Amino acid sequence: MKISVCGKGGSGKSTLVTLLSNQAIARDLKVLVIDADESNTGLFKLLGFDKPPVPLMALAGGKKKIKDKIGQSTILNAKQIRPSDIPADYIQQNDGLSQVSIGKILQALEGCACPMGVLNREFLKKLRMDANMIALVDMEAGVEHFGRGIEEGIDRVLLMVEPSFESLEIAARIQKLAGGMQKPVAAVLSKVPSKTIAERLQDELADRGIPVFGSIPNDPLVFEAGLDGHGIEKGPAFDAAGRVLDALLQ
Repeated sequence: MKISVCGKGGSGKSTLVTLLSNQAIARDLKVLVIDADESNTGLFKLLGFDKPPVPLMALAGGKKKIKDKIGQSTILNAKQIRPSDIPADYIQQNDGLSQVSIGKILQALEGCACPMGVLNREFLKKLRMDANMIALVDMEAGVEHFGRGIEEGIDRVLLMVEPSFESLEIAARIQKLAGGMQKPVAAVLSKVPSKTIAERLQDELADRGIPVFGSIPNDPLVFEAGLDGHGIEKGPAFDAAGRVLDALLQ
């Protein structure tokens, strides 16, 4: 199963991807994390790696050469891509957890991220999972990736929703866009300060036809990991992510 994790910027997408990965590994599943956010660079630290993998964009020859490179005889031109096919420099691996990165915006005047979107779309469409493996895609903020057709290659859309009007509006737009691609959508609540707010968010999402798979609590261990740049330790957020994973696997 390939799962796209998306939503408003800062809503906690990378945190959810990390927590779900940790829960899956604890259940003897294999996990491939695809870092598809061209802005944020710290996902590899949350996952517990010392350094990020070399971006697949480099394997494609860079943004200027991507069209020509995809046409050459590389894994990117294969009809199917399995994690085991990816060259070692382009994938980080540790005890069943793997990470690849599509690419990052690293300097001024670099141009738009559209080539990264093209690469991500083609990679996900060709990606075939190994036995007992799930893929979690940490998407860029907002809805532009739907316009690029990136979700064509995924099985389910998971929304991170925080208590804000903007987050709910983005959730509604994603629900509509994903529905047009026949991709099922579910939400996970984030940064919810009280049971009353959680119930209100659930009601708002229900009105939009979006089921809620769980809520990630305000866990100090998550904030410490994000501040210090290290893996997230087991705590309330980890436990809550387990319930989300149960709903996904069902």
